[in-house]
Parts: sequence; structure tokens; C-alpha cells
Amino acid sequence: MVQRYDRLQEIQRLDPERDFLEIYRLTVTYEFPWDITRALELALYRTYAVPSIGRLLDETAELTERSQKRYDDTALLLDTVVEHGFDTEEGRTAVRRINQMHRSYDISNDDMRYVLCTFVVTPKRWLDEYGWRRLSDHELRAFAAYYRTLGARMGIKDLPQTYEDFERTLDTYEHEHFGWDAGARRVSDATLALMGSWYPAPLAPLVRGASLALLDDSLLRAFRYQRPGAVARGLTRGALRLRARAVRLLPPRRTPHYARQNPEIKGYPDGYEVAALGTFPTPGVRGCPVPGHRPPSEAPAE
Repeated sequence: MVQRYDRLQEIQRLDPERDFLEIYRLTVTYEFPWDITRALELALYRTYAVPSIGRLLDETAELTERSQKRYDDTALLLDTVVEHGFDTEEGRTAVRRINQMHRSYDISNDDMRYVLCTFVVTPKRWLDEYGWRRLSDHELRAFAAYYRTLGARMGIKDLPQTYEDFERTLDTYEHEHFGWDAGARRVSDATLALMGSWYPAPLAPLVRGASLALLDDSLLRAFRYQRPGAVARGLTRGALRLRARAVRLLPPRRTPHYARQNPEIKGYPDGYEVAALGTFPTPGVRGCPVPGHRPPSEAPAE
């Protein structure tokens, strides 16, 4: 019988620089599948508060008119690399699709690097607050190595090397760039509406309220949302902490849980092909081309 902390001991026997994929996979699919899903949702949501990112997402209409598909495809492409690894056919196809989409638009290296930082820092901060345990130093080093590898395969330059580097880069970028943009607010509202749509209609306002209660003040200011009251914040955050205490008492997972198994993924009831996920920007269609557009055939695959 696997005990609650046995898998952490297994992780600590591995080398975070050499075995980062195995450590990352154990952490996100066995130890914290629900929490990592929520944390990565929040990570991507944070990026909207950078006007250059939020404005582009609004222009493409992917998150305002096709919110569920964009959510599904993003989760599934990232999940493919976790499940299959970087050097498999599936993993290479997923990274290639990510690159083809990004290289169709004029996205700065700084913005790309910031988005990558949110994937490293937000899960750690979420688990500090709402996880049944905190990430170990081994896991933080493995997270940094995993996303350094992903970033390199996406062609991102000047990558942070350690978790501390990722955290400093994120905090500095948010301090310098968070701000108001009307398009970004539309993307934010569409995302909150999507999350509400996953539950029965009468619960949608409660889901929106709970989501806002989890946002820090810098995000609320950037999107110009009214700050939730102390009661709403206390109830929402308290409920998540109670959940963490309950999870700590439960037996550990015996099988991995991947993002493709999440009930929030709704667009592919009959399965999917990795190569068909995501968008295929077409000149003349809303949001494409923008300055810097390159057809996928002219862009390097990885």
C-alpha cells in the first residue's frame, strides 16, 4: 500500500536536472492533478493583464468567440508533452503546433518568456496557499528544468535558469507591464464566463464571484474589477484550504491523471489528433495576419 508521502520520497531519490520530466510527471499527475490544473488556468489568466498579450488574444477572437476550444487545445497540447515527453513523435508534434501558432503573430520574446514564467511560478504559489503539501526543492528544480527545456524548444531566448530566476523575472515583468486594456478585459470576462459554463446555470454567478475572490489586487486593478469583500475572499480561500486538509488524509493516487481526463475538456468526445489541435491562422481572417506573420511553412518546426 502506497502511503501519502511515499511518492515524495521517490521524487527525492531522482536527479532534478537529469530526471526532470519524470519528477514533473509524478508531481502533476499523481500528487496534484486538480491543483495544477487550477494553477495553470490562473497562470494563463494572469498573462491577459499584460496589455500586449491581452490585446492580441482579443484581436484573434480565440478566447472571446471560441473559448472552450481554445481552452481544450491549450490544455491538450501542453498535456501531450507531459504524458509522452519531448522526444517522442507526439511530444514533437505538440511543440511544433505550439510554435506554428505563436510564430504566426508578432509576439515579443519578453512576452513569451513571461508566459513561460507563469507556468513555473503560479503552481508553486498556488500550492503554498491551497495544496495538501508544498513543493519540495527537488520539485522546484525539476519544474525549472522542465520549462527551460520547453522554452528552448519554443525558441525563447534568455531563459531563466533556476526557480528563483523565473520568480524574479515574473515579478519584475508584472510590475512593469500590468495595466488596463479594453480588449484584455473582454478576454478576461470571456474566460470567467467559460468557467461558469462548466456548472449548472444557477451556479455561474457564484463561480464568477469565487474566481474573482482568488485574484490578487494587481490583477483586479489591471482589469478594473471591484475588489471582492472580505467574506467572499475568506469563504473561497477557506474552502480551498479545507479541501487541502481533506486530500492530505486521503490515500494517494495509484494511477496518473492527465489533463485530457479533466471534465472541463469538452470539445473532443470522440478523441483528437495532436496535429489537428490549435489554430491555423489564415491571412484575411480576423486577427491574422498581424505584423511579423510568417506562414507555418517558413517557420522552423521547433
